[in-house]
Amino acid sequence: MLNVSVLAELVRSAQPPTVLDVRWTLAKDGRAAYSAGHLPGAVFADLDEDLCGRPGAGGRHPLPDPAALEAALRRLGVRAGRPVVVYDAGGANPTGAAARAWWTLRWAGIDDVRVLDGGYAAWVADGRPVTTDPVEPALGDVTVTPGGMPVWTEAEASDPRNVLLDARIPQRYRGETEPVDPVAGHIPGARNLPAAETVDEHGLLRPPDVDGDRVGAYCGSGVTAAQLVLALHERGVPAALYVGSWSHWITDPGRPVAKGEAA
Repeated sequence: MLNVSVLAELVRSAQPPTVLDVRWTLAKDGRAAYSAGHLPGAVFADLDEDLCGRPGAGGRHPLPDPAALEAALRRLGVRAGRPVVVYDAGGANPTGAAARAWWTLRWAGIDDVRVLDGGYAAWVADGRPVTTDPVEPALGDVTVTPGGMPVWTEAEASDPRNVLLDARIPQRYRGETEPVDPVAGHIPGARNLPAAETVDEHGLLRPPDVDGDRVGAYCGSGVTAAQLVLALHERGVPAALYVGSWSHWITDPGRPVAKGEAA
């Protein structure tokens, strides 16, 4: 994680990092937000188009094809050996977009990736400059080597020996409402840890009190859950991501669905 002051110094330095704006919501309004104002030098990265695979049997935000990801990252100006900083909107209800970008780049073998703590909201609140000028980065040269982050399949997610955390809001976890996917409920045995509990009222990271060596996270489609993985990483707890998450779990009607609070 980086705070606003540190990032402000880095972007003014002789060798600034590559900064990616990955603001995203289900309404797909990230590009409009970027056009209305972004950090100087930041390049817009489309979470759906650049950093994830196509929706389908693997869920709504599956792993990207490595070759397609490499092409996208090069187009975004990501270079070998050059640090990357990602940010999203921030705030007290994190979407997980910056965390998923951080996770995807690390999964792709890019180690020096950090997230702006508090996101765009923290940058603006600190009185830092923003711009509407578009950025056309020089073509990058990064090479994608998958396997840099642990990934769980449905088998690991349902293994009772593992600790599975559900990052969705309690109402979705309990199956009382489901605004996105066609089936409501949660994976049996999962514990609910809403992503909002990983930040304070200002949207700054507040790592949760979770320990263990067999921890994984899921959500609706593997975006918000990345927020838990990031928060646990900052606490020193390695956690896996069930990328397909609930949107993949329910593609097989034979998989069990639980509702209500965990036993």
